Amino acid sequence: MIEVRRTTSASAEAVWKILADGWTYPAWVVGASRMRRVGADWPAVGAELHHSLGVWPLLIDDVTRVLAARPERELRLRGKGWPAGEVEIHLLLRPHENGGCEILMREDVVAGPAKLIIKPVRVVMMKRRNTEALQRLAYLAEGSAR
Repeated sequence: MIEVRRTTSASAEAVWKILADGWTYPAWVVGASRMRRVGADWPAVGAELHHSLGVWPLLIDDVTRVLAARPERELRLRGKGWPAGEVEIHLLLRPHENGGCEILMREDVVAGPAKLIIKPVRVVMMKRRNTEALQRLAYLAEGSAR
């Protein structure tokens, strides 16, 4: 798994509120361009987000499913974006004594043609993308906590 981290002044509760609102997904996930549907039980295990990746008119409809969820602590997802493939994403929230938290994000390709991209190249691409994603997530959580 390819890992990035970010420390934020927002609490784990504030970050979780963003993660638990599936409609905010395109606001922090780099490459997600629009939401089509959010399962009523999001982020319960098995719940799905239906979103699109890319830039119009070149959009891929994607579905992301929850594999595990512990409120204010952990969210594990599997995203399907065929024809590129599938990824697994693991988000961990680690509260700090000062009220903020660390957000840890692990992701890697688990199926499909994107798995053929050699690991060093995937690491560079995914680290940059996920560093930006965590920056966006932290900003949203910090803003909503005000």
